[in-house]
Amino acid sequence: MDAEDDSDNWLSHGTGVVVRKDGWIVTNAHVILALQKPVVVTPEGKSYPVSKWFADEESDIALIKINAQNMKPATFVRPNPTLKVGEGVVALGTPVSFTLRNSATSGIISGIDRAVDSSYKLIQTDAAINPGNSGGPLVNMHGEVIGINTLKFAAVGIENMGFAIPSDTVNLIVQHFFKYSKVKRASIGVELEESWAAYVGLPTDVPIKVTNVVSAQAKKAGITEGDVLYAINGKPVKTLVDVHEALKSFLPGQQVKLTMQSKGNLVAKMVVLSEAVKPAVKDKSVDADK
Repeated sequence: MDAEDDSDNWLSHGTGVVVRKDGWIVTNAHVILALQKPVVVTPEGKSYPVSKWFADEESDIALIKINAQNMKPATFVRPNPTLKVGEGVVALGTPVSFTLRNSATSGIISGIDRAVDSSYKLIQTDAAINPGNSGGPLVNMHGEVIGINTLKFAAVGIENMGFAIPSDTVNLIVQHFFKYSKVKRASIGVELEESWAAYVGLPTDVPIKVTNVVSAQAKKAGITEGDVLYAINGKPVKTLVDVHEALKSFLPGQQVKLTMQSKGNLVAKMVVLSEAVKPAVKDKSVDADK
């Protein structure tokens, strides 16, 4: 699937992946938000106006709807796949120009669990990801989607550094859209600060520090400013991305155990998760006649 803008001032295009046969397609949030009157063009060349969409800027995932039936959904890799650095992959999409739609570039997985300009961990690849590839699939050698292409580094002296959102994150966000029409993102209810070393990606044992207690649930759990956080439900966290990853499968109202240091003592605190206050979703029904 390719998406274009059919407004008078053509601005952008991108790529998407069919997730349900009744016309639901996943792409990048930054793709759909750049289009005023989005139109989907299928590989067969048929055009459909987008009738509805949801976009989550924090994950850069969007879900769009077209009035089409009997589409062929892509096959996504099984949950929690074991990805290996050096494994062959192919990026599919529409690079640079709409005349180049359905292009494929090959490469390898260059790295996993990358914390790059995202709230969640990404897959790094050297497969060429050019403007217009955003929202397209990164597939393994079995034809399974392992991620959705999202960004690349582009600067003098930098080559072949592209990134994709892993399929488990994609599927989680999509299911939230289907169930809640938004992303119900859970929060511990505190503001956290990571170390400088963690921020730039250096190995560090400096823990994450609580700088402000926001929610009533966190205050009730006894969390105070200056506490440090070591783990969530036994899963070690050293960066803010680690925290987002540890919480992404939870919903507001659920409870987690935090391993913390408070007033010099190592303690376990149970906290009921609140809903993140930052707007996490935009949704829109599109009138194709306007």
